[in-house]
Amino acid sequence: MQKDIQKAPLWRQLQATAAVVQAVRAGSSGTAAVGVVDVTLRPGVQALAFHVWRNLGRAQALRKLLATKQPPPAVDALLCTALALAWSEAEAPYDSFTLVNQAVEAAKRQHATRGQASFVNACLRRFLRERDALVATTDHDAVAVWNHPQWWIQRVQRDHPQHWQEVLRAANTQAPMTLRSNLRQTTRAAYLDRLTEAGLPAHSDGPTAICLEAAVPVQRLPGFSVGMVTVQDGAAQMAAPLLMHNLKGDAELKILDACAAPGGKTGHLLEICDGQVTALDVDPQRCQRIAENLARLGLHARVLSADAAQPATWWDGQLFDGILLDAPCTASGIVRRHPDVRWLRRESDVAQLADLQKKMLAALWPLLRPGGYLLYCTCSVFRAEGFEQIQTFLAYNTDAGLLPSPGHLMPQSGTKPDAIPDNQCRDHDGFFYALLQKQSR
Repeated sequence: MQKDIQKAPLWRQLQATAAVVQAVRAGSSGTAAVGVVDVTLRPGVQALAFHVWRNLGRAQALRKLLATKQPPPAVDALLCTALALAWSEAEAPYDSFTLVNQAVEAAKRQHATRGQASFVNACLRRFLRERDALVATTDHDAVAVWNHPQWWIQRVQRDHPQHWQEVLRAANTQAPMTLRSNLRQTTRAAYLDRLTEAGLPAHSDGPTAICLEAAVPVQRLPGFSVGMVTVQDGAAQMAAPLLMHNLKGDAELKILDACAAPGGKTGHLLEICDGQVTALDVDPQRCQRIAENLARLGLHARVLSADAAQPATWWDGQLFDGILLDAPCTASGIVRRHPDVRWLRRESDVAQLADLQKKMLAALWPLLRPGGYLLYCTCSVFRAEGFEQIQTFLAYNTDAGLLPSPGHLMPQSGTKPDAIPDNQCRDHDGFFYALLQKQSR
């Protein structure tokens, strides 16, 4: 297959990449859009699409200068794809003239863009002639500089006025491949040794995480097939230990993992406690993924396809000792792993998702025994989905106490070791954590 990928002409990859970019603009997730690309093109197209999404703000600003009237969607997607890949000579995956030539060829060979091939050629040739002046002009455009939508930039500025630049900068970097060793099978130190023996350089990051120097297919990870290790970001690895810290790990504990798919946190809970874990997800196919991931780890949970916000349809009436609510959110904290998210989301999504989070908290809180713990988390940097959500919950639930919690974790990319405490990861996604305890009345 690798030979086929190498033989695939660049114009075909550009066509497919532009189609993926257009699909995300129309409301499809990047994962779904890349998933329908021809298998022989998919790895190359995914790499190109990630590069485009991380530079799409700049590309859109340049396109506006080159063509003040917005072209049809397919033409605009191809133009922006070429500009995102070519605008920075230092970071371009191919030389600019090759990219322009192949983009024009892509336009000629596709029905939706064929009639505009001359227009595409004229725009891109002008870009080559006037690159420095055009780029300098877009340096005054915040969307071009930060490669996030304007509403997103403004929200981060408002939510994190002291750190907004660091948040946006980190979000536009490439995330490492981070692992969690299964403590029922090995230790972090022992697994680091195995990685060294396998010729896979890696280093410890915080209390549990292992960061590979370079990403590899999971099949190359020692012991992956038998559950020795799981791919999971360092911030996400904090969930299970935070919930279980104050709970005894005996078999009598009843733990709920709401919104559990694909099962990473469910597996972590079972790795560190012997309790009875119920894992919920509203999507039956995603529930199958939970079951498959647990089977690989050699662990078992009660997996249910159900809506966590409607306990009457699935709850057996027995109170839980601990509840992990990893609530649906904008995913604004994991943009470095999913760079399409910033272009997929709309500003109105924040309020809609915050309302859903509020309903889920209200529905699950009565299911927790007095003295029990609920860990609320989102992979978001927006305060509406974190701090503000919890403040509202506490105001209306006087039996809830907020325990010391990480709060908003800003995305970190290669932070210097002396910049943060030893018990925190130095390279992780953005997250929010709030640990609540139900007080006895």
